[in-house]
Amino acid sequence: MEPFIRIGIDIGGTFTDLQILDERNGALRSLKTPTTPEDPSIGLLTGITQAAQRFGFTLGDIRLLLHGTTIATNAVLERKLARGVLLTTAGFEDVLEIGRHGRRDVYGLRPHQEPPLIPRDRRLGLPERMRADGGVEIPLAEGAVDALLPRLDALGAEAVAVCLLHAHVNPAHEQRVAERLRALRPGLPVSLSSEISPEIREYERSSTTVLNALLMPVVGHYLDRLSGRMAEAGLKARLLLVQSNGGVCSAEVAKRQPARLLLSGPSGGALATLRMAETLGRPNLLGVDMGGTSYDVCVVRDGAVTQMTQGEIDHLPVRLPMVEIRTIGSGGGSLAAVDEAGRLRVGPRSAGSRPGPVCYGRGGMEPAVTDANVALGRLDPRFFLGGAMALDRTGASGAIATRIGAPLGLGMEQAAEGMLAVTDTNLAAAARLSLFEKGLDPRDFSLLSFGGAGGLHAVPVAEELGITEVVFPSDASTFSAFGILHSDIVHDLARSRVMPLDSAAMPWIEETAAALRAQGEALLAADGVPEEDRRFTVAADLRYRGQAFELVVPWPDLPELDALLAGFHALHAQRFSYANPGAPVELVALRMSVTGLLPPVHAERAAGLGAERVPEPREIWLSGAWRRIPVHQREQVTSPIAGPALIEEEYTTIFLAEGWRCAPGPAGALIAQRMMQEAA
Repeated sequence: MEPFIRIGIDIGGTFTDLQILDERNGALRSLKTPTTPEDPSIGLLTGITQAAQRFGFTLGDIRLLLHGTTIATNAVLERKLARGVLLTTAGFEDVLEIGRHGRRDVYGLRPHQEPPLIPRDRRLGLPERMRADGGVEIPLAEGAVDALLPRLDALGAEAVAVCLLHAHVNPAHEQRVAERLRALRPGLPVSLSSEISPEIREYERSSTTVLNALLMPVVGHYLDRLSGRMAEAGLKARLLLVQSNGGVCSAEVAKRQPARLLLSGPSGGALATLRMAETLGRPNLLGVDMGGTSYDVCVVRDGAVTQMTQGEIDHLPVRLPMVEIRTIGSGGGSLAAVDEAGRLRVGPRSAGSRPGPVCYGRGGMEPAVTDANVALGRLDPRFFLGGAMALDRTGASGAIATRIGAPLGLGMEQAAEGMLAVTDTNLAAAARLSLFEKGLDPRDFSLLSFGGAGGLHAVPVAEELGITEVVFPSDASTFSAFGILHSDIVHDLARSRVMPLDSAAMPWIEETAAALRAQGEALLAADGVPEEDRRFTVAADLRYRGQAFELVVPWPDLPELDALLAGFHALHAQRFSYANPGAPVELVALRMSVTGLLPPVHAERAAGLGAERVPEPREIWLSGAWRRIPVHQREQVTSPIAGPALIEEEYTTIFLAEGWRCAPGPAGALIAQRMMQEAA
């Protein structure tokens, strides 16, 4: 029998989430297991093994493994990167240090600037230079690379980034440098700017190339360990990695271009949000993913997720296509503390999975958001993770009373309630900023809440935002893994050339589009994608002459130039409230998104364990007093219920506040709405 199991995996800072699809009958199941930070592949294989035992299949039945990971993001945030060397055009060794002159903290008297990822003594200049038109100003001398080898060896280079001036126009010199390095030092990872980010803007291109180079050993070693563990377990499934653009790529591509994985996990949540917007017929959806460590916000507007051509990670620019997501350090494991000024702060520090919150009973001493929810009765300590993990409510209450209540002169209940209030305010601020910066009104959106910790905070956050509808999808705790399950193979290709956008530019555009398509065909052929499952979409980066930044405009009817210009003016008016159709327009780059369609997913959620459980009403602390409220099992919610109430499922709990009503909706979702008399 052919393998029939497809698994989507999202490895977070606290838990590893799995969605398991049986392609024979469409049965969809979920599972959570603690993340193993010392080696995430251990938790991944543990989760797969547990799923096989629990749901009755073998590892040999797994056909496809779609893997979202934070390995690249965490390596950058923790600065656990390879020891790198940057080779650049002589005289441009300080581009990383100069950066951009924009001030993030305009009122800071002593602004802090993080040191470059590669210090000055490991940035080496090559005697060569390309002109902006691609012509050779100074040829790359024979033996120039050979002459640098002793210095590379002495510096202990574990990876080399090569970013030469104007290599995005003419990559010949970079390619010669790479050929020589790979011939003389075959085991040394080399990243070329002309391969990872062939676009204008020297600083951003340098930063992206350096990040990619320093991540190559980190991601490569992880994938080698994972492949070894899979082989030992007899797991022969095809492995695909989730990229920041929402698509997946092969492990070989991920090893060469690991910078494409920097928003790997959160992009799965954005894909799931987009799919839910289509299913529910709600084109404006604010997706919020609250896990154990972070809170991710994505916006679906008019049925589309915003794609950026440049993002950043820890203030480091990354010039690669990625789904627009805002992330803050606020989750169930976020730690609370009283600072020197007597202010209560929650996050961004996290307890992670080890030791975790105090209630986990693994040695944690500082109270976290989950501890507050347990202490106030909102989480059932006997049914956490479907009963797989018992929680220590007494320990959580004691830690809150000692570390938060005592310094603030509050009782345990008031201190825990304060922790939740601060958390909800932080979450609402992140969501509000994601909308306000686009000129959007939260009241025009429904809130889609997912992630293991999201259900307890979604309604209070919606109230603070003025949103009157909250959607809780089925399997909300593993919803990002659900999005990953629906991913396709995607390659983003681009070529930069700044020129007036007129008929004279069309020969270059058509020639470049043909070259990009040929490159895309080769990539999809290497991925084993049949010709009938290949899709190609074109877009152009355009700006008015004199502008510093550009807009990405879809170009479905290439080579129709008038349609492209009309689309640019309309998009500019939408984004900035004005357009100037008479002004000259410049082309900055031509882009092609190359998609290889994977077999479509036809899924129906199977009943979770504990579906027959009948929870009893219990007391929770609410609005300054202990109140006994009803508790419902999600599978048994078949008619509207009114708050205050709790709705429990295997891996998450929903808190329905007073003045809200919740009822079943399409696709197994629960939809909570604020009652009219409360909204008045």
